[in-house]
Amino acid sequence: MSEKNLISKFEIVEIKGEKLFLLPEKAMYWAAKKMLLIADLHLGKSAHFRKNGIAVPNQTEQKNWLLLHKLFKEYEPERVCFLGDLFHSTHNKEWEVFGELIDSYPNIDFELVQGNHDILPPELYEKLGFKVHPSLLEEPFSLTHEPLEEKGIYYNLAGHIHPGVQLKGKGNQRHRAACFYFNNTGGILPAFGSFTGLYTVKPKKTDQVFVVTGEVVIAI
Repeated sequence: MSEKNLISKFEIVEIKGEKLFLLPEKAMYWAAKKMLLIADLHLGKSAHFRKNGIAVPNQTEQKNWLLLHKLFKEYEPERVCFLGDLFHSTHNKEWEVFGELIDSYPNIDFELVQGNHDILPPELYEKLGFKVHPSLLEEPFSLTHEPLEEKGIYYNLAGHIHPGVQLKGKGNQRHRAACFYFNNTGGILPAFGSFTGLYTVKPKKTDQVFVVTGEVVIAI
């Protein structure tokens, strides 16, 4: 997809001279690198809960699969980097379904920056052709799962937090929504997975926040 189409359709944040496209599917596209960044899918989480007697609809994982297919086909990335918590639990059938999805895109290089929930044996990632990193340097960014506490040379992009903000309507209605969050040292991507919670961030005046409604991304 051309940059012209992206500009007309999505919000853009420019950091360190690089344009990052903030997508309504709660993913980030770095056009210059043809790289898609996705945080906190927590695939297999709904199956894990059902196994433990908690009723979760199967449509939860189905939504994840459909969104991933949509992103891969629409943007045709050369690389997809998951910023941790790709798979929520121990091995289950959802991992096999995920493997079939990955096999459908042989022209994409898949990478994982390991998160605290990524506890599957290394050979399972290797079988899918994943490159696995504790962290990843892609100048001018450092890619991690958990946000770095100290300012470094490179701007940090991470996940883990599942950032959200509380919006207040004219009639005093309140609604919590996922968001992209950027400050002067790093940015945090929203959780991609459809079965994840939100942590309410409290941005400062100098921070940038982009709310994800499901259809559009809006700067606030």
